[in-house]
This record gives sequence, structure tokens and C-alpha cells, in this order.
Amino acid sequence: MSMALKQVFNKDRTFRPKRKFEPGTQRFELHKKAQASLNAGLDLKQAVALPHGEDLNDWVAVHVVDFFNRINLIYGTISDSCTDQTCPVMSGGPKYEYRWQDEHKYKKPMAVPAPKYMSLLMDWIEVQINNEHIFPTNVGTPFPKTFMQVAKKILSRLFRVFVHVYIHHFDCVSQMGAEAHVNTCYKHFYYFVTEFNLTDHKELEPLKEMTTRMCH
Repeated sequence: MSMALKQVFNKDRTFRPKRKFEPGTQRFELHKKAQASLNAGLDLKQAVALPHGEDLNDWVAVHVVDFFNRINLIYGTISDSCTDQTCPVMSGGPKYEYRWQDEHKYKKPMAVPAPKYMSLLMDWIEVQINNEHIFPTNVGTPFPKTFMQVAKKILSRLFRVFVHVYIHHFDCVSQMGAEAHVNTCYKHFYYFVTEFNLTDHKELEPLKEMTTRMCH
């Protein structure tokens, strides 16, 4: 990564603190394996494939945390230009509006400004990935039956961050010279969720044309 990009993607700008993997754990080893294949310049389509002999739940868990960290960083870089005034609703252009819903305060889908949506989303994801009953960190502790369902929900909602950034803040990304980094992260995410069918095709619709140009 160039020095300019390092300054753009510095950890002070991260929207949320990074979630780390405990050294010595199987998840940490898988994380290193995933990073190594990316750093080796492997084709992103190949890089997302499940390594031989590895458990799919573990592989998905590692990537959910990784994408959470990276997308946090991407949103953190444009968060100054994403305000209640510039983005009074969380949207992806005029056709797509995202309403927030959770198990606690927002029982019904609620329209909220984009920064509020991002904040609620990142808080909600942090609760999920820090919950040992959903994302167990000890080897031998089984994943719950609902794990894939939760992972799909997290990834679908993270995709909306890409939608908002690309459609409403890409000029900001370009001005920072961070275009290539964001595009690579997007392609990696897209190949991963489509490889394992982790996001509904309806969710992918807002960036369909761009994805066709970039990923096919």
C-alpha cells in the first residue's frame, strides 16, 4: 500500500476499533492463510475458495470479521462527508432506501440518517461477532445451527455500506486516491458472498452494472 493510502486508511480514522483474532487459535491461522493468498497476488476468485480440509463455518467466520474491519475502515475514511444533512436517509440512489431494524429498540423498520444507520449497524455487528455462542473462538466448540443465517444477515447489511459509499461518496474516495483499494475490497467481498451464496441477489441489485464491469 502506498504511503498516501496508508495515511488515508490509518487506524485513527477507523469507524470502530478492529476486531482481532487471538494468536494461536485456529481462526487466527485461517486468517493468516486468507491474508497470505491475498498478499501473494492470487486471483481474488481463487483466494475466496474454501481451503482443502477446512470447515466452511470457520472460513465464513474469519471473512465476516475481516470484512467488518475493512468496511469499517472504508466508511471511516468518508464519514466526514456523510452527515445527517448530506445523507438524511440511508440510501443507494433514489431507488433504494435502507431502514434499520433490530431485536431491541427498532422492532419495526425505521428510516434513519445514513450516519445513524452506520453506527447502529456497526454496533449490532460487534455484538454478534463478540458473542461466543454465535462466533465461538475455542477449537471444538460447535457453531450454532443459526450461524449461517446470522452471517448472511451481517454480510447483506455490510453490502449496503458499499452501496452507499459507491453511489453517494465515491467522489470523496477518488479525491483521496483510494479508488483501487476500495474496488479491490469490493471485488473480494463480492466474490466471497457469491461463491458461498451468502447474499440475496436482490441485495446486489443496486451495484449490478458496476459489478458486471468490474467482476466479470
